[in-house]
Amino acid sequence: MDRNWNSFIPIDAASSIRGCLGKARDKNNKSVEGVADLMAATHHDLYKWQANGRMPAILIPAFEYACGASFLSEWLALKSGRLVINVPVGRNANAQDVNKLQSLLTDAVSQILKFADGQTDATTAVAAIHAGMAGLAWHKVNIEKHSQPELALGGDE
Repeated sequence: MDRNWNSFIPIDAASSIRGCLGKARDKNNKSVEGVADLMAATHHDLYKWQANGRMPAILIPAFEYACGASFLSEWLALKSGRLVINVPVGRNANAQDVNKLQSLLTDAVSQILKFADGQTDATTAVAAIHAGMAGLAWHKVNIEKHSQPELALGGDE
């Protein structure tokens, strides 16, 4: 299944690892074995870490680089009460950027109302709020950097 990985928010360590491996498969055509080779681990280790949500911290950067996703680092930051955003480069926002922000904020308010009515769980509501806050923070930093834009060198914003 090819999913929208831009809206994926991990709920625990195991789902973070599964998410990284899923994005590696869907977007970068990398198997578990391929990711393991790139990080000098065995595929047995990756399957074990995926099942129990426990990976040596020293291997997280190599794992995320091999997968092309940083869901495990994002989950760790979120678990510590931190907000993680992609660093903007100071470019003008386009209509698609603003529409995405509006969608994130609408979903956050919707999830808050659903939680208040007992129609959704706290994890889902918090994930939606986190996504909306991250979207706002990205636009804030992007506007602050607008007068001194950076070069986008080979990475996603």
